[in-house]
Amino acid sequence: MVAVAGKTVLVTGGRRGLGAALVDEVLRRGARKVYSTARGPYADDRDEVVTHALEVRSQDSVAALAQVATDVDIVINNAGILLPGSLLTGDMDDVVTTFDVNALGPLRVVRAFAPILAGNGGGAIVNVHSVLSWVGGSGAYGASKAAIWSITNSLRTELAPQNTQVVGVHVGFIDTEMVADIALPKTAPDDVAARILDALEAGAVEVLADDITAQVKAALSGPVEALTFALAH
Repeated sequence: MVAVAGKTVLVTGGRRGLGAALVDEVLRRGARKVYSTARGPYADDRDEVVTHALEVRSQDSVAALAQVATDVDIVINNAGILLPGSLLTGDMDDVVTTFDVNALGPLRVVRAFAPILAGNGGGAIVNVHSVLSWVGGSGAYGASKAAIWSITNSLRTELAPQNTQVVGVHVGFIDTEMVADIALPKTAPDDVAARILDALEAGAVEVLADDITAQVKAALSGPVEALTFALAH
């Protein structure tokens, strides 16, 4: 388990939505410093927050951040993208971009920061997945989240020798700009952020952040054809 108080935290995609809520929550819990990233430069007037541009699709961009943020204890991979479209008929470039941002992006960040975490005592990595990791029907987005779920589980094994806690977060729809047009029940970002940090500090390796996620997880032992987007409604 990793306590947030006194630690340095990296939050990717920290400018808005769940990322902004995570920045607020780690500060509330006493984080010493927070590196908060977005795709372009932005300002945050809080003394504890260091903003930094990060393009998770770029190895050079990730490496540049790692050269600066050598004091990080906790990495929260929150940055993601939602490009709606069919796997069969949608733009193939959108499919590639979705996997590059949602699956390979966090992996690039982990590969760059694992040695830093090891040097700082082990620390923790939190990867934000989705309930759609487990259900079909959401195109490349769900498929990319299934990929990062698998990546997280393998990273947990590979990082265990250096004492790095690896936490996977599964959550349904969060009340953010990304899914503003989806007319389904949503959870407040602040509530999700608090549940994630509670789990981290309790030593958990998985977070089921809302009721629908717990229901879908329980259904994984049933027929695979029942695991469709309709189940997550």
